[in-house]
Amino acid sequence: MNPPLAPTLEAPASQPIPRVETPRDSEQPPSCLSTGPRSLTVALGFGTTVVMWAIGYACMTAPGLIVGEVLFVIELLALVCGGYVAGRLLGTVKAGAWTGVVSATVNLLIVGSLFRRGEDGSILASAVSWVLGLYVVSILLASVGAAFGVRSARPRALPSATGMFSLIAAGTVFLLLTTGGLVTGLEAGLAVPDWPNSFGHNMLLYPLAEMSGGIYYEHAHRLYGMLVGVTTIALLAMVFIHDRRGWMRGLIAAVFVMVCVQGLMGGLRVTGEFTLSQENTTPSIILAIAHGIFGQVVFAGFCLLAIASTRLWTSQEPARDLEGAGLDRGGSILLPIALVFQLFLGACYRHLQIPATADSPGSFPAWALVGHLSFAVVVLLLAILVGLRTASRTRLPLVPTLGKAVLVIVSLQFLLGVGALVAVLLRADERIPLWELISTSAHQANGALLLGVATALAAITCRLIAPYRYPDPVGT
Repeated sequence: MNPPLAPTLEAPASQPIPRVETPRDSEQPPSCLSTGPRSLTVALGFGTTVVMWAIGYACMTAPGLIVGEVLFVIELLALVCGGYVAGRLLGTVKAGAWTGVVSATVNLLIVGSLFRRGEDGSILASAVSWVLGLYVVSILLASVGAAFGVRSARPRALPSATGMFSLIAAGTVFLLLTTGGLVTGLEAGLAVPDWPNSFGHNMLLYPLAEMSGGIYYEHAHRLYGMLVGVTTIALLAMVFIHDRRGWMRGLIAAVFVMVCVQGLMGGLRVTGEFTLSQENTTPSIILAIAHGIFGQVVFAGFCLLAIASTRLWTSQEPARDLEGAGLDRGGSILLPIALVFQLFLGACYRHLQIPATADSPGSFPAWALVGHLSFAVVVLLLAILVGLRTASRTRLPLVPTLGKAVLVIVSLQFLLGVGALVAVLLRADERIPLWELISTSAHQANGALLLGVATALAAITCRLIAPYRYPDPVGT
């Protein structure tokens, strides 16, 4: 009788070897999201461009020769950094090169202002040289950055392209709001009298040499609006490609419509009607107020998109039953609503006031000022309550961080509001003091940031904290 066969340590050749899941595989985005190298390079290309535009905006405010040159070098280094991130994430120099291609393509929105007419009156030769130079420099610098990035340790998991792009889009809108606040603070909202043209020029071809004073701030704000529009279109396509959630596709579609409406209101605020004329326009104060308020609501919509694209949101983690859930959820939802009403009062005061001149002390709507100051106390107390409660939810991810952010931002907002009020009331004539411009613009931008963070906090709180369930009556 033959002895039993000893157990073998190797699987039969016909049996497939089981696949071992690596950390990178296990940490990929959940099933409702997908990502890919092309989408990541698109997101990085847009992100690099936004950083370049922010630095370039500062370069054009005449900071001085030395500071301006330093800022220009930093602007070029942004391309290197964008390529570095692409190389580190995707592990190829090619990814950096494509990041440069995307950045150069988006920068076509601004490079047209550098075109010059030749002796024959044509801009073709100048356009070809600038466009070719833009692509060559962008691809070269981003590829150099990627060459360093591929030598760095790659992350264990690729980020969600949709989540990254949503965050970049929100940052783009925030920069648009910041430049808009400067336009209002400088009283330059009507520096360019026509729309969608600029002094009869195509908006994208308006010469850089003619952008000075209030014209620069107003026209730059319009270009940022174009950047937001292009970014939103790209994000819309990315969400429909990568995100399988129907409500998320509906949300980005709604945000896209909101961006279009916001741009239309901004243009009609200048002309009052659909016209290409630079004369006989009827600027609208009502649309100016609506434009300022709705812009921050649009920003809150992008913040909602960004938080809903995180892995935390799309994970399988269930909402938790917590004591005081009703107060947490209700307070976090009420805070953004209160902030929008406070924004309405502030916008009315800012746009309806008549600045002081050498011949007149000026005037302001007392109802808007008193209402804004009074309701500020309500918003401050509500923000502190919501911030303290959510900051104490240490067992929940991200919620405490956003709660602490609300506390910090609302405290800063209160201080900036006091400074802005003092600056405006002490203004003696039509000259705009620098400290008034800084305080009012910072107050407006910080208010937008507070609304965006509060919206994200409300969304993630409702996602992670289950509604309070009332106990069933006895005997049922």
